[in-house]
Amino acid sequence: MRKTRLLLFLLLSASVLSAYAIELDKENRDPNYVTSIVERSRKIVDKLGVSDPKNAETVCNIIANRYFELNDIYEVRDTKVKRIKETLRGDAGNEALKAAENEKDAALFRSHFAFPAALSLYLNDKQIEAVKDGMTYGVVNVTYTATLEMIPSLTPEEKARIYAWLIEAREFAMDAESSKKKHEAFGKYKGRINNYLSKRGYDLTKERDEWYKRIEAKKKSGVRS
Repeated sequence: MRKTRLLLFLLLSASVLSAYAIELDKENRDPNYVTSIVERSRKIVDKLGVSDPKNAETVCNIIANRYFELNDIYEVRDTKVKRIKETLRGDAGNEALKAAENEKDAALFRSHFAFPAALSLYLNDKQIEAVKDGMTYGVVNVTYTATLEMIPSLTPEEKARIYAWLIEAREFAMDAESSKKKHEAFGKYKGRINNYLSKRGYDLTKERDEWYKRIEAKKKSGVRS
């Protein structure tokens, strides 16, 4: 009996969630900016294979709202920083700037975990990963594939370590305020990967040169890499 009630509760909950539409947070925003963000979000959703049009629209809104939220968080931080620099100096100013950064980080922390939680109501794990990749320019797969091609002799342990770092970098890139900052997040981890591989005995300059030679050889033979 309890199992039956639980099953009915879960089914009802699922139906309520599927019927619940998340609205686009577009009020008091530049219409051109909203259009740009929605188009960017829709391109990501179009690759997910979401069959239900209503769910696809809701997912698009969730992604767009995440962009809006990030923009709001950084705008609040920037406004506070500007005011602090105009009114405070010395230790008081430095402490106020630290507080502004801490407030920004706290807001990002809440937003960071709420985002995939919202997506999980409509997408599976693989689709959520695809959303994260779409919002970070696919850098994880591009970098991981290039590294494996550059160093074919990588061990399973080394491959796993490199991939884990790239996934970690993506989490930081998800919260970055601009394209430049997103790439900087990955750049930090790429440096860590390079140091790791060097300590493992790989000559990265030599590996890279050999990789370029293989690419050129494929081009000359008409084989696509």
